[in-house]
Amino acid sequence: MAGRDIVVEIAGKPAYAVQIGKGVLRELGARARRACPKAAAAFIVTDDNVAPLYLRAAQASLQGAGLPVETFIAGAGEESKSVACLERLWQVMAQAHLGRDACVVALGGGVVGDLAGFAAATYMRGVFFVQVPTTLLAMVDSSVGGKTAVNLPEGKNLAGSFYQPSYVCADTEVLSTLDEREWVCGCGEVTKSAALDGAAFFDWLRVHARALALRDSAATAEVIERCVDFKAGIVARDEQENSGVRECLNLGHTLGHAIEKLAGYGAYSHGAAVAEGVRFSAQLAEALCGADSAFTRELGDLLDRLGCTRLPFSAQPTQLMEVMRADKKNRAGEIRFVLLREPGAWEVRRVEEDLLEEQLAAWARSKA
Repeated sequence: MAGRDIVVEIAGKPAYAVQIGKGVLRELGARARRACPKAAAAFIVTDDNVAPLYLRAAQASLQGAGLPVETFIAGAGEESKSVACLERLWQVMAQAHLGRDACVVALGGGVVGDLAGFAAATYMRGVFFVQVPTTLLAMVDSSVGGKTAVNLPEGKNLAGSFYQPSYVCADTEVLSTLDEREWVCGCGEVTKSAALDGAAFFDWLRVHARALALRDSAATAEVIERCVDFKAGIVARDEQENSGVRECLNLGHTLGHAIEKLAGYGAYSHGAAVAEGVRFSAQLAEALCGADSAFTRELGDLLDRLGCTRLPFSAQPTQLMEVMRADKKNRAGEIRFVLLREPGAWEVRRVEEDLLEEQLAAWARSKA
């Protein structure tokens, strides 16, 4: 039941463990106590999809370790990643008389993790924070690395902070209740990580794609470990995207975030939108970096095999570019993309708007 620990080490910050394994939710209280020895109370943030499934188990584990527990249940979905919901959360925390010795526990997917993490980072200028991801996407990506945020009407994740957790509890057993949409959402981010990491991970994923699509337990555990290992290495080198190394994790997100906004948050899952963005980035890389079309086909085939099929969405290039200009990844108003030449070989490049408009028009025509 102990599972495997992957340690995230960031210069100048306390190291923290990402515990991955079947049934490790039962160890949440003991491990949170160890990671946050000065914590006097736990405050669980979850949503109304996850609460009926796992809230009682999380409460029991924390209480069993001697931590009194209060709870905040948000509505499920991207709508809760808002300033209004964050304000309600702050108020409930204050009404519960939480002090700086409180430990905020995010029990849920990426929305809950981002919301709870931003609350933990800002309430009383920072309290203890523990991540308990319950989706594949959150286990392989958002629960590790310390990015927390809420959305603004102008764009996704525009208000947030870098705030590392003290411990991450990734219980693979909880993935048994994940629906197909959310499973495929996670597979989109898995493909992104494998392509960025290099040939060894990318080739492994191509061999094990069917097993992962069928939710084979061994393949699932290994892919989570591989993704966390990869992301831990990136974050250790560039926690706050100061050197440019961490920017690679934005592969697929420039178009993906624009799709999410224009389609309406929640119309498509984050991972599905990112997968569409990865396909477009591969198209751009052929035009700008001389990437081999064979790699583009391999990448598209892998996404198809994992259920991340092309989205039935298009928009006018001018609409997409307007949204992209507001993206937080841009510099000096320039639209930037992460481009892959081959697995593990990437660069961040400013794309001239005339060329981008041409490529977006071709992408839109391909949907006709």
